[in-house]
Amino acid sequence: MPEVMISIGGKEFGVACQDGEEEYLRSAAAMLDREAQGLVSQIGRMPETRMLLMAGLMLADRTAAYEEKVNSVEEQLARQERLIEEMRAAPTPEPEKVEVPVIPSSVSDNLAELAARAEAIAALAEEKTAG
Repeated sequence: MPEVMISIGGKEFGVACQDGEEEYLRSAAAMLDREAQGLVSQIGRMPETRMLLMAGLMLADRTAAYEEKVNSVEEQLARQERLIEEMRAAPTPEPEKVEVPVIPSSVSDNLAELAARAEAIAALAEEKTAG
């Protein structure tokens, strides 16, 4: 079992860990050291047990806040997943009918005939005014 030397708040500690967990231990110790260094810079020297307790409590508080955020996001995700399942389970709505008016061919024919007559009348009127 390897022993890793870590520094927290300016104090050295030897900590045993499982094979392969050395980097994890160093990373966790670095987080605890950042909290401890903040305490030492604000308060000054203090007994190591108090320093470790305060730094641990600060990390625990931060962890609790992250856990609350994670729980909130997980709840939102679960609600969205339920909504998606409800939407998938819902019957497909009937397609909406759209009616497009169709002009009967007889109306088109009558309009063409009226246009032809109007053009003929216009041509006659031009002849009489020109002549």
